[in-house]
Amino acid sequence: MNKTLSNILRFVILILIQVLIFNHISLWGYLTPYPYLYFILLLPRDISKTSLLLAGFFTGLTVDIFQNTLGMQAAAATLVAFARPYILKSYFRTMDFAKDEIPGINKLKFGGFFKYTFTLVFIHSFTVYVLETLSLNNFLNLLKYTSVNALITTMFIIIFELFAAKKTKR
Repeated sequence: MNKTLSNILRFVILILIQVLIFNHISLWGYLTPYPYLYFILLLPRDISKTSLLLAGFFTGLTVDIFQNTLGMQAAAATLVAFARPYILKSYFRTMDFAKDEIPGINKLKFGGFFKYTFTLVFIHSFTVYVLETLSLNNFLNLLKYTSVNALITTMFIIIFELFAAKKTKR
């Protein structure tokens, strides 16, 4: 299957999982996992910055439409797309990527993929919570909610990636 079709299929599946399952999960009344971010994380390393930002924006906007969240997901997902090349460059400076290679667990190894995923999911969660509350007054609670939500979302993304990596190793 070519890369474009594979990415479109991944987008549709992750949006459906987000909308049909995870949008209905509210852990402790305030935590909602956002595994749709897996789509942005697994775009090829050499994707153009414009394409990456547009992918982030439209992915977030699609989730916004189903969540009725007035652009919060679009803003947060676009910020993740913006930060992604810098996170990859700073964490994996010496790593060489082939053309169209994705930064998955097979390439980054478990620890590297965890660090990469958690950082970007933390950025997303922090942005969503700040946009939701429009306040930094209770900063410690904000950090607690952001950290727990980022950890839970990262856990789901890693589970998805482990299944995908196992499938591609066959």
